[in-house]
Amino acid sequence: MGTQTQDSPALTQFAAKVAPFVIIVLAGVAARTSLAATYPSAALLLFLWLVSDTMMLSLVARCPGRRPSGSLILGTLAGASIIVWFGSPAALREALLAMPSLGISMAIVVLIHVAWATARARSAFRTGANAAQDPWVAAASEFLPQFLGRFAAAELSIIYMALFRWGGPAEVPANSRAFTYHKHLTPMCAVLLALSVIEAAVYHLLVGNWSHTAALVMFVVSDVGLIYLIGLIKSFRLRPILMTPDGLRVRAGFLVDQLIPLDAIAAVDSNFPGGDIRDPGTLNAALLAWPNIVVRLNVPLARRSFMWRWKSFTRAAFRLDDPEPFVRLLRWRLGQNGNHSWKE
Repeated sequence: MGTQTQDSPALTQFAAKVAPFVIIVLAGVAARTSLAATYPSAALLLFLWLVSDTMMLSLVARCPGRRPSGSLILGTLAGASIIVWFGSPAALREALLAMPSLGISMAIVVLIHVAWATARARSAFRTGANAAQDPWVAAASEFLPQFLGRFAAAELSIIYMALFRWGGPAEVPANSRAFTYHKHLTPMCAVLLALSVIEAAVYHLLVGNWSHTAALVMFVVSDVGLIYLIGLIKSFRLRPILMTPDGLRVRAGFLVDQLIPLDAIAAVDSNFPGGDIRDPGTLNAALLAWPNIVVRLNVPLARRSFMWRWKSFTRAAFRLDDPEPFVRLLRWRLGQNGNHSWKE
């Protein structure tokens, strides 16, 4: 019974995320049947009702024990309007144009949502980042669902950092201490960037002689790749590893960002066997080099992998430019926390 009780919230959240997608897809398929084409007005209203009701029920399920905010309700209705407009076949879209009051109402909902979200996004940037959420994520989440907001925020952060951030201090929240790891990466990253530029130029010349369209596609793909690579290289300096009041925040540019609570740290090692690093239970945040620090945990912690699967780790490995101050500080923090389990 205890297991069932603990699993129920997780199953509810999973159903709240998956079921709406399935229902909306099935409703879109039904909107393309011959019966819907015969009665487009009724099919349009039914499609709009199904999408709106499904998304609202999903919102309520994802907010157990509390009432969804007005911005979430407005954003859900705006999202339903956009889905119906772009997801309707030609017959239903013509029926929507034949009912201007309905189309205008849907447009008003979307415009109000965009205006409200814009104001809230500006507020998120004015207040700056906090320990819980990045301002890019907070701003993007005002316009999009949470998972799309995180994806859009990551994309915008990389592009902004690559094109517009030249110099400036690293991203270090208040009451946190930064430890750099980018110095050993700089020469290798510079070589990698130079090789990428040469490779892109060669591809343009070779493919351009064969097909101008393919050359244009290669130009867009390679240039976008260079922008991402520049943003990634910059993020190594701008996003150092942090010792925060809550614990240790292991970062590797945009690739890794994992908070480890201080209570979960059992030991810090500077000498360790290679098997620990190759173990699947190790979060290896050292890039293009062998780590010089391993933090051992007393409980497994969950992390989100690239393939959207939850994985746990019991060790975190990374390489710092100057590991000694980090070891001393973490040793002191562990002592202050009542945990004296560390290793030289």
